[in-house]
Amino acid sequence: MSGVSTFEIRRGGDRARTRTEWLDSWHSFAFGSHYDPDNTGFGVLVAHNHDVLRPWPGYPAHAHRDIEILTWVLAGSLVHQDLAGTSTVVQAGQLHHLSAGSGIRHTEFSAGDQPVHVVQMWLTPDEPGGPASHQSASVGDRLDSGELVEIASGLTAAGDGVLRIRQRAAALSVARPPAGATVRLPAARHLHAYLAAGSATVEAADGQVLGTLAAGDALRITGGGGERLTACAPAELLVWRMEAGLG
Repeated sequence: MSGVSTFEIRRGGDRARTRTEWLDSWHSFAFGSHYDPDNTGFGVLVAHNHDVLRPWPGYPAHAHRDIEILTWVLAGSLVHQDLAGTSTVVQAGQLHHLSAGSGIRHTEFSAGDQPVHVVQMWLTPDEPGGPASHQSASVGDRLDSGELVEIASGLTAAGDGVLRIRQRAAALSVARPPAGATVRLPAARHLHAYLAAGSATVEAADGQVLGTLAAGDALRITGGGGERLTACAPAELLVWRMEAGLG
């Protein structure tokens, strides 16, 4: 299998789930009251949640510190407000990055009268402390190619238009392949590929079929390179390339 040390498909239906009057959240890793000592993270990812926030009230004011939080908006509009008075609206196809630093309090909620669908991902930073900050960016028409587009990175090779994060070992890319298109996954010490929408088949570099993915499924690969995903229906794919792991 193209030198893969480990290859695992994690099914979306097996994730823990939190439901309230305003939130429906699926957790790829142990999160909140859903504790699983065998699934506390992967690479430098410590949280990976697929959330649907209904229009009101959204997340109440809460605090973070020493964490990098990236939120990709799939549909709708998300309002991010911190208690220092900064407010940002993040639209579908945009990424928001919050570096919590030594501490920040914020809220998040739908900007309109429709639910907002997001994938929120947390990473450990290189170093604790420092000032809190946030930024956002739009991918625009860069996804029209159907290929992976890097949108956030702490790696030294990050290019122009890529949000810089405080984690030197990680980079996030997004792809929206149409049906029939193939996406080649990059080589990485740890690779996490999440299918947010659509369906796909997975092949090793030598063409061997490794499995199929439905929306909500994820791949966890260590030591791999050259695996390919072919969309069976229009898809949306989030890929973390990580060159370090927790501990």
